[in-house]
Amino acid sequence: MTQFKDFLDLLAHSFRNLLPIIIVVGVFQALVIRQVPEGWLGITFGLAVVVLGIALFLQGLELGIFPIGNTLSDEFARKGSLPLLMIFGFCLGFAAVIAEPALIAVATQAEIISAGRINGWTLRLLVATSVGAVVSLGIVRTLLGHSLHWYMIIGYITVVIVTFFAPEEIVGLAYDSGGVTTNIVTVPLIAALGIGLAMAVRGRNPLAHGFGLVGLAVMVPMISVQLYGIWVYGFGETQPMSEPLATAAASDDIGDIVTVTMGSFLLGMLRDLALMVRDVLPIIAVILFFQYAVIRRPLAHVRQVAIGFALVIVGLYAFVVGLKLGLFPVGRSMAEQLIALDGWVPVYVFAFAIGFATTLAEPALIAIGGQAERAAQGRLQANVIRLLVAVGVAVGITIGVHRIITGDPIHYYIMGGYAVVIALTAIAPKYIVPLAYDLGGVTTSEVTVPLVTALGIGLATNIEGRNVMIDGFGLIAFASIFPIISVMAYAILVDFVARRRGVSA
Repeated sequence: MTQFKDFLDLLAHSFRNLLPIIIVVGVFQALVIRQVPEGWLGITFGLAVVVLGIALFLQGLELGIFPIGNTLSDEFARKGSLPLLMIFGFCLGFAAVIAEPALIAVATQAEIISAGRINGWTLRLLVATSVGAVVSLGIVRTLLGHSLHWYMIIGYITVVIVTFFAPEEIVGLAYDSGGVTTNIVTVPLIAALGIGLAMAVRGRNPLAHGFGLVGLAVMVPMISVQLYGIWVYGFGETQPMSEPLATAAASDDIGDIVTVTMGSFLLGMLRDLALMVRDVLPIIAVILFFQYAVIRRPLAHVRQVAIGFALVIVGLYAFVVGLKLGLFPVGRSMAEQLIALDGWVPVYVFAFAIGFATTLAEPALIAIGGQAERAAQGRLQANVIRLLVAVGVAVGITIGVHRIITGDPIHYYIMGGYAVVIALTAIAPKYIVPLAYDLGGVTTSEVTVPLVTALGIGLATNIEGRNVMIDGFGLIAFASIFPIISVMAYAILVDFVARRRGVSA
């Protein structure tokens, strides 16, 4: 009975989280587009399914994923074997990313748009290997108690240097590839691993040492994919595309690509369910292998854990089905209609509003915000964190849309943004740095990525003189950079005010 009551609370909570998106879409339809969307009953049903999916997913996290992450971390910390921990971290990171649907979508689009020059499977393998390696590095950092800010300062200086030399065709794709590595399954699990280790090792602070793995997982693929682009565009040759991709590439309309690859609606829904299962199965395999073959101890509360993973899969499935029925149809029509209007002001306003609304509804951000509030023991509030991140994403997407409209090179925007990030990292309170970078990663998940990617490609396709490969990608990068800035700037301001009050007193 208690669990049912908790689920009803999560259901109400999920509806409140989705409400900003409903308001934004409704206001733009009524006041700007001035049309009632076709199939509004199906859209309403889809939104209800989204609410149900988020609630089921969050319930599954609490029952299955969070307890396993903490338990495994505690067991490995007790064993005291650094090589085992690093191998576990690599396998977990690789398994969680290689089957990531958002990464698959971005890699497929990149192969289509580049006419086979970018190989989709190579891109996925490169990103997954990078994430696995960086999770291992993050585990070492947590165990040794190193401050994250030096890792990030050195890492993003490297990112900026590589960006300067990278070909313009790869820059947006590289930053988007880093952003989509963190989804609503992997983020809570990786975060639980880091927090569990920090709590298990004496002298470690969960807030300062537990967070940061997600931020590292976003950064390193940006470097590796840009290096891959330097090789491909400098020395490589165009590779022939597979037949399905070639057929999709021959289509003149982005919507035709979806039709070719997804088939009928019913087959598409079954495919989504298979993707959800595939997304979670590698993680389950890694966990079971290390639990039984390495730790050699059976899982506690097996039934509860199994129910938790099942709820995660069902919740993700319902979530994707709801997006297809509810948000995507009206979102696509609105993007086309906004571009057709006179002037760009409605596009800017829509970019800001939808960035803010989708971020507030992001399940991974909800989960990480709650973990941060518990780890900070009263110093941070989950709702404040979510608002700061939502504002950062909204500003970032708006600036990214402006870049597409004007046709400015993405290099300067990205390098300028990360120069600000590096400067803030050097002066921000050390406890906030790991969380800020993690929050930059969790903004680009199953809610944000499809809408933002569609917006960028739609703009680049419909604005004369824009190249879809160069200008269509990159919005996800902007959605990742500016939340880091907003969270660290807020912490610097709060710290400054607190010190001034202390001096005044």
